[in-house]
Amino acid sequence: MKITVQRSGGIAAMTRVWIVDAVSSDEKERWVPIVEACPWDEAQAMDRTLNEPDRFMYSIRAGQRRATLPERAVTGPWQELVECAKAEGSESRGTRGGRR
Repeated sequence: MKITVQRSGGIAAMTRVWIVDAVSSDEKERWVPIVEACPWDEAQAMDRTLNEPDRFMYSIRAGQRRATLPERAVTGPWQELVECAKAEGSESRGTRGGRR
């Protein structure tokens, strides 16, 4: 299972990406419960107008699941997933985004 956490926005409009490739059975055993604890269906129904200027937005992918969340919604299981990906994933810095 590939897990990708992308954080974009903020004052500097920088994008950062953390990627976890959980391929071994031990890695999957660790990551699957974290991923399954997240309320993916609720995230799909969340209003995208929750975006706030100069705040971060998170785009999270885990296998076939996808969610886009404003920073203030990254709580509970989402926060655990994001923090674990930041701590254990490989990081890359994306490009600086333009304001529109």
